[in-house]
Amino acid sequence: MADLSVAAKPAIRPAVPYFSSGPCAKRPGFSLEALKDATLGRSHRAKGPKAKLAEVITRSRAVLGMPEGWRLGIVPGSDTGAVEMVLWSMLGARPVDVLAHESFSEAWATDVVKQLKLADARVLKAPYGRLPNLAEIDFSHDVVLAWNGTTSGVCFPSGDFIPAVREGLVIADATSAAFAMDLPWDKLDVVTWSWQKVLGGEGGHGMLALSPRAVERLLTYKPAWPLPKVFRLTSGGKLSEGIFVGETINTPSMLCVEDALDGLRWAESVGGLPGLIARCKANLAAVAGWVEGNPRVRFLAEVPETRSCTSICLAITAPWFAALNEEGQAKAAKAVATLLEKEGVALDAGAYRDAPPGLRIWGGATVETSDLAALLPWIDCAIDTVKAEF
Repeated sequence: MADLSVAAKPAIRPAVPYFSSGPCAKRPGFSLEALKDATLGRSHRAKGPKAKLAEVITRSRAVLGMPEGWRLGIVPGSDTGAVEMVLWSMLGARPVDVLAHESFSEAWATDVVKQLKLADARVLKAPYGRLPNLAEIDFSHDVVLAWNGTTSGVCFPSGDFIPAVREGLVIADATSAAFAMDLPWDKLDVVTWSWQKVLGGEGGHGMLALSPRAVERLLTYKPAWPLPKVFRLTSGGKLSEGIFVGETINTPSMLCVEDALDGLRWAESVGGLPGLIARCKANLAAVAGWVEGNPRVRFLAEVPETRSCTSICLAITAPWFAALNEEGQAKAAKAVATLLEKEGVALDAGAYRDAPPGLRIWGGATVETSDLAALLPWIDCAIDTVKAEF
């Protein structure tokens, strides 16, 4: 692979080159000293550790502005575990519409159609870069969607398409939207996320938020299939309330819990949810200003209002790149990401493996806009350098 010439290298490097879309960059100023109070070597059921788990729940509720009456719990298996707990526990009571427009929402469609084998399920699809036709959704059905497509950089601009009064539940995978976007809680019934996205936490733990309507479904509907222990949200016909006060289903990492608390305290210090959203929007604006008029790249999201401010996905549009076949484009895009990593200016910036060839730059709240702005000229140089190989 060719190296960037000394003359071509921009003068400024990102101070922090971590642009992975998960696990994501730690909050500014993070060090392991922040975890010194972790209750290691203790049972998570002991008073102190359990209080820390409950604190993650209460601080998360407060930062997000979650409505009264909603329940929030810590569950196993990251966001995937949280989503699949809900799919296996709640679906089957009504027909289901699954909105599939990127890799993870495609996975939920696979769960519904091929694993749960629900005969009255519809998959409303759209290619990478677009949302499905929202007019086709039947809200007398349960609806499953990814609020922000982590692998496509396409998000729902608002909840206006969801009626306030509806028969079915709206189940939203919000793993790269929570803490970065103003979620319309009154239009949603289930919201899930994980710690390793917008607040830069560690992986393995999921968060599950349930509206009163979702709780009612759990208490009045029993699925036809057996549920493994890690999916069970009820016991003896009653909600397992302990899950929502810090009594986890399985053993959590108390080191990760301490890290999650550190991220939440930082979120409060930057102004809570409005501050976090502002940081994400500033990152998107920096990229948008660079993309405008740039012949090398465009946003993968075709409609400006649907551009994600966290998982910022870019298609390479340079004429030499467009002239390559599919295999050549995949190799060239990988070469660009590899060159950025070799220079130490952007780690883990390649597109998701199922996505069109390109780049994916995380712009979540823990990323400083100055680092993102410093990266952009390096992308130009990397694309121009890789051109010579193809």
